[in-house]
Amino acid sequence: MTAEKQLINHQINHLINLAQPRLGASVVYATDDFFAAKERLILPSEPVFIADKYDDNGKWMDGWESRRRRTAGHDHCLVRLGQRGIIDHIDLDTRHFTGNHPPEASIDGCVSDQDIPAGEWQNIVPRSPLKPDSHNIVKVTSPDSWTHLRLNIFPDGGIARLRVYGSIDRDWSGHDGSEVIDLAALEYGARPLYANDEHFGQLENIIAPGRGLNMGDGWETRRRREAGHDWGIIRLAHRGIIGEILIDTTFFKGNYPDRCSLQAADIKDPDASLPLDQSGDWDILLPEQKLHPDRQHIFGAEVNDIGPVTHVRLNIIPDGGISRMRLLGKIA
Repeated sequence: MTAEKQLINHQINHLINLAQPRLGASVVYATDDFFAAKERLILPSEPVFIADKYDDNGKWMDGWESRRRRTAGHDHCLVRLGQRGIIDHIDLDTRHFTGNHPPEASIDGCVSDQDIPAGEWQNIVPRSPLKPDSHNIVKVTSPDSWTHLRLNIFPDGGIARLRVYGSIDRDWSGHDGSEVIDLAALEYGARPLYANDEHFGQLENIIAPGRGLNMGDGWETRRRREAGHDWGIIRLAHRGIIGEILIDTTFFKGNYPDRCSLQAADIKDPDASLPLDQSGDWDILLPEQKLHPDRQHIFGAEVNDIGPVTHVRLNIIPDGGISRMRLLGKIA
C-alpha cells in the first residue's frame, strides 16, 4: 500500500495526531538542531520551502535538522506526546529535505511523568529506510500506550514533520460519575469518526481544547448546491449522559449554519464499524435549533433526556462552519 493510500485511510478512520501542540505535545530535547529548530518538528502547519531564505547558520528549513555529524553515533530527539496514547502509525515527513534527509530512522517509546524520561525505552519502530521529500508511513504494532517517543535518525539530517496517529488512552478510574465534564473533549479521548464534507476545515477541530483561533480552526463544509444537509459523527470520550450542549460559531459570520440538531446512540461495541447510513435514525438529542453568526449558543432545557450514549451526530443545516462543540454531562 502506498503512503498516499495510507494517508487516505487515516482520513477515513480519523485517528488523532498525539503529537500535536494543542494537546500539549512538545519536543523536549534534541542532540543537535543546528540548522533547524527541534520545535518545528511537530508544528501543525504543512512544511514549506522558501528558496531564498537563510539564517546565521545557513539554509533555513521548515523542520528539525542537525548538522553534519563528524563523530560516531547518531542524532535523536525526544517528543512528549500531548496525551498518553496507543499508536497506530507514524508519518516521518521528509518533504523538502532531499540531499539532507536521514537515510534511516527508528523510534522508541517510554512511559514517564517527566519531561525528559529517566526510565527504560522500548523500540516500537525498528531501524527503517527513509525516502527524501516524502511521507514515510511506518506501522506500530505494539498494543501498549506511551507518553514519550525518541526519534533516532541515522546518522544525521532533517525531518520536516512528525505525526503520531493513534487513540488517547485515558485512565477513568478516578471518575465516579458525579463530575460534569465535556464528554466530547479531544483531550479526554473523544474523536471524530466521519464527516460527509471537510472542504474548508476538519471535524476534529470542533472538539479541540480552548476557543477557536480563527475561521480556519473549525469544521467548515463547502457551499451545498444540492438538497440535504451536512453532518459529522463524534465518538465520545466515555459513555455518558449529556445535559448541556454548547455550539460555538465564533468567526463564522457569513458562513455559519442556519440551524443545527444533534442525534445520539448507545453503541454496545464502540470499536465496531458503524453503519453510517443508519445514523440518521438515531435518537434526537437536540431538536433543530436556530443558530446565529459569531456567537456561543448554550442549550440546556432544549436537550432531550435519552439516557447514556456513546456517539453523537451533529447535523448542520444546510452547510457552513462551526468553531467548537461542547457536550457537558456525566459518565455512565
